[in-house]
Amino acid sequence: MNDEMFSLDDFPNMDFGQSVVDILLDEDNDDNIILYDENDEPNEFEQVALVPLNGKVYAILKPVNCMENVAEDEAVVFCIEEFEGEYMLIPEEDDEIGEAVFNEYYSLLEEEE
Repeated sequence: MNDEMFSLDDFPNMDFGQSVVDILLDEDNDDNIILYDENDEPNEFEQVALVPLNGKVYAILKPVNCMENVAEDEAVVFCIEEFEGEYMLIPEEDDEIGEAVFNEYYSLLEEEE
């Protein structure tokens, strides 16, 4: 995956003024999320988890449809960052950070059991 940035404000179902971050943070909302790439192409994702790690928050999202460079059984890690007053989902390019996010996610799952 390249250094694309997905705007949180491009979510087409923004009923009641909710941003994608609001939807991700809403424990009762498990709707799929649609993010647009730099070519305005929609990409639909299933929500998997939000994971806090080292002072940042990461979203684990699984593509609903085939995506370039993402296997069918893989999910994508996004870092939620503020950029010019807007929250953005930035695909995490660092494999070590991505692995740490998944390890933290698995640890959180074990704690719930």
